[in-house]
Amino acid sequence: MNHRTKALILGSLAAVIALGTRAFALAQGEAQLDAQRITNASGTQATTKDGVVRIEWPRKDVPVKVDGMPLKPFAGLGSWAAFTPASHGAMMMGDTVVFQDEVTPAMNAAFEHGLEVTALHNHFFYDEPKVFFMHIGGQGEPEKLAAGVKAVWDAIKKVRDGQPTPGKAFGGETPREGKLDARAIEKILGHKSQTKDGVVKVSIGREGTMHKVKVGEAMGFNTWAAFSGSDGLAAVDGDFIMSAEEVQPVLRTLRKAGIHIVALHNHMTGEQPAFFFLHFWGKGSTQELAHGLKAALDIQKGATTRAREH
Repeated sequence: MNHRTKALILGSLAAVIALGTRAFALAQGEAQLDAQRITNASGTQATTKDGVVRIEWPRKDVPVKVDGMPLKPFAGLGSWAAFTPASHGAMMMGDTVVFQDEVTPAMNAAFEHGLEVTALHNHFFYDEPKVFFMHIGGQGEPEKLAAGVKAVWDAIKKVRDGQPTPGKAFGGETPREGKLDARAIEKILGHKSQTKDGVVKVSIGREGTMHKVKVGEAMGFNTWAAFSGSDGLAAVDGDFIMSAEEVQPVLRTLRKAGIHIVALHNHMTGEQPAFFFLHFWGKGSTQELAHGLKAALDIQKGATTRAREH
């Protein structure tokens, strides 16, 4: 074998090894992400540290006080998203500062661009105006994820451009106490209700274990909805108890029905399976609200069935 042949063989072997190494790196999520592409897609300058590409948006547009003290963005009022390599492209997770009137537009934008909403809660007490944090995530092509984050932040900016001071109500008429047809609500939801003080409430129990003890509805393992007002214009509030695979379908279905998500978090630790709780608020006729909730219950059941099959 002459030197030229050996060189060709060694070169080919080196190329195969390089391709194999890259494939392994991709499988292990170790390939580097292009920070400039994420910058271009998000419209925000990205930085890289330890292989993670990160974009940030400090909320300087609305002055916030916590316990009477002006709070600077660096003290906990920063929106951010971080991208790490994965076999399918990238995994993204982040946290977005939202005021009450920004939550629904931001969440809608997240869903429209294929992102997940993984938590919605407060980080402070005695904050003026009230500040909430919407945690987001996603997997796929880095540029698409970055564009999704941009859409969420743009939706928030659009709200503030229209009204610099955060709003204090959802808008629309306020429901007044009147007649509620409990039987009609029961028929739509497929569950019995209880009526007290003019409020019709439906509760749907669920079973699980907590610290190896069997628990159910009486211990707080339940989905519930309370209707107030009148059949023509009612308000509904309540909880959805969900396993992890049910969270995104239920969130999306409630938003399609025009029902607002006001919190998403856990209520306990040590339970099996892990459960998450979604708190909601909606206004409309009892028929519209009940049908929206029923759609979420149906899709939740489907998500549970699919998870069991896999």
